[in-house]
Amino acid sequence: MRALVLLAAAALPLAAQTPPKVGDKAPDFTIGTVTADNATPAPVTLSSLKGKTVVIAFFPKARTSGCTVQLQTYRDQYATMFNGGKDVVLLAISTDTPADLHAWAKDAKFPFALGSDADGKVGTLFGAYMPANRIDNRILAVVGPDGTIKHEARPFRAMGQDDYVALEAAVDRVSSGKP
Repeated sequence: MRALVLLAAAALPLAAQTPPKVGDKAPDFTIGTVTADNATPAPVTLSSLKGKTVVIAFFPKARTSGCTVQLQTYRDQYATMFNGGKDVVLLAISTDTPADLHAWAKDAKFPFALGSDADGKVGTLFGAYMPANRIDNRILAVVGPDGTIKHEARPFRAMGQDDYVALEAAVDRVSSGKP
């Protein structure tokens, strides 16, 4: 019986057991993204964004109160928090369908891409996916131009200003090449 338990534990993906942390290379992934202007999911691969600062922001569910506060804050502070998208890419990721994400992005006029992690694979890589609920937990990772995680928030607190201030400082620091 003990051998079966050990074998089962060994079969689990390493990312699910140990999510990456600051200083680790971010796991590569491909995810379909939509924008306010484009409902057709366009695949984005993290490795294709090398050389840019990438903010990976997992959130549980489109149009819910905390997620609305979070993404509207990103929208309203996009120019300062994310340098208006110049060499900074925000990927807001949930398990919602591309159609639901597109409709929300269009209604809310989000200036960034939303990724559909319907199967939870990307969330699993980062330790965000909660299989029992079939949603991604609210966590955030800032990936530097070199592909390593430079900042994380576990959890990201959408209702308080401190995490937004820390995120903006981290994006400024990482995108300017400071340690």
